[in-house]
Amino acid sequence: MAAGDAESSLELSLTGSGALPGALPPARSRIFKIIVIGDSNVGKTCLTYRFCAGRFPQRTEATIGVDFRERAVTIDGEHIKIQLWDTAGQERFRKSMVQHYYRNVHAVVFVYDMTNIASFHSLPSWIEECKQHLLANDIPRILVGNKCDLRSAIQVPTDLAQKFADTHSMPLFETSAKNPNDNDHVEAIFMTLAHKLKSHKPLMLSQPPDHDEIHIKPEPKPITSCWC
Repeated sequence: MAAGDAESSLELSLTGSGALPGALPPARSRIFKIIVIGDSNVGKTCLTYRFCAGRFPQRTEATIGVDFRERAVTIDGEHIKIQLWDTAGQERFRKSMVQHYYRNVHAVVFVYDMTNIASFHSLPSWIEECKQHLLANDIPRILVGNKCDLRSAIQVPTDLAQKFADTHSMPLFETSAKNPNDNDHVEAIFMTLAHKLKSHKPLMLSQPPDHDEIHIKPEPKPITSCWC
């Protein structure tokens, strides 16, 4: 499917083909466009692939521009298409695509690498980029810490991530796109968004705290190899 076919959150797509004369119209699906944002090497492509294909990719290469995947699901008897747009984390690969990427977005998933504190420190700049592209404040957002299976290498403690998530009114998920035992958890991340989008309910009912907010500043990011 061409990227332009997925631009509008209100657009309906036909899930059937060539109806016979006198037959009922084909079923229609609502489309939810969810963008996945974060630094390079945090595992964005692996997360989207895991949700759409049900498994960890055998091999991955750095995303250049935008990677697009979709999966059809049924929620309360309604057919929904979840479209996941995974952008390259490196600026030079994103520039030409970024305006199109942020058009008609329904939800945002911010991803950081739990074994790389620099990717966590980059989150404010990703949040600011969303603001610069005029994403409404009521668009659902989720914070995901990836690579939780690498316990001995964890650099971002859960309490620090949770405080940041609370400050920005986002639920926090910690998961592993690689660990086969975490498939239900990866599923929960995107299905949580889909359920909330369908019901038009906020992801968090309470307001962020007015005190003890956590603010982190972007730091230079070391060059790291990516296993996912």
